[in-house]
Amino acid sequence: MTTKTSQKYLFSTRLDIPEASRIKLIELLNKTLASTLDLQTQIKQAHWNVKGWDFYQLHLMFDEIAEEVEGYVDTIAERITTLGGYAMGTARTAARDSSIPEYPFEAVSGSDHLHALADRLAAYARMVRAAIEQANDLGDLDTADLFTEVSRGIDKRLWFVEAHLQGN
Repeated sequence: MTTKTSQKYLFSTRLDIPEASRIKLIELLNKTLASTLDLQTQIKQAHWNVKGWDFYQLHLMFDEIAEEVEGYVDTIAERITTLGGYAMGTARTAARDSSIPEYPFEAVSGSDHLHALADRLAAYARMVRAAIEQANDLGDLDTADLFTEVSRGIDKRLWFVEAHLQGN
């Protein structure tokens, strides 16, 4: 059986998380999914368009970060469906619902892309840390742990990006 709530489907499950909490968790996860998809595509934007003397090193690093973020996309989407929700993971949904600022298309140099990605990674990290608290408040320690894993990985990637900027 499914019920439709706020244009999202809720499938029955034997999980012992109350339905009202699952609905809020699914909405939180779908919002995070949109921002995570957006972040991944913005990192690929940097990967494809970086120019300059540090091109190769940054091209590889950006691709590595994008692959890691793609893993978070899958993990978040699967948690949504585990909770009985419907993962809203299209490009159009991501564009509509992401909290990440648009990527600056004028970015060309390695420094331009590093600054742009540092800003976006930091914004995403803030959002994920808030999601940890929200999931915890809703009594879902597994979703809070998922967000903690993502937060730890994003913080590390932010460190990698910022390390390039701090040496100058």
